[in-house]
Amino acid sequence: MKSTAGARRRQSVAIDLAPMIDCVFILLIFFIVTSVFVEDPGIEVERPDTRGEAITDRNALLIAISADDGIYFDGQRIRLDQVASALSQASFSDDATVIIRADRRSSHGIFAGVYGEAKRAGLANVQFATARLGAGSP
Repeated sequence: MKSTAGARRRQSVAIDLAPMIDCVFILLIFFIVTSVFVEDPGIEVERPDTRGEAITDRNALLIAISADDGIYFDGQRIRLDQVASALSQASFSDDATVIIRADRRSSHGIFAGVYGEAKRAGLANVQFATARLGAGSP
């Protein structure tokens, strides 16, 4: 009798890991699908210099205004009258942040127009991007 009891204790227990791996993959796919990525407006602009705090929002909507007063959103050039509809379609809520990157040589009127259209789209948090001044600059 003693030998059969010892044999029972020595049997290894096999754990099936397939259900756990399935759950991990489903969670991974869920997080990838629901994550929000910041999309670059498609052009590089020379931002004006200023002092201030750097505010970054990973879920921000970016609009760029080039030196020739072109407006770019999501890698494509758009007209001023398309800004409000593009922003309202791309935003998930009224709390979304819009960051306007305007080139220092762009006209103030285009910047004001883009700012107004972003407000008209119902987005309350509209900011503009600037470059930081160096430590030795005035």
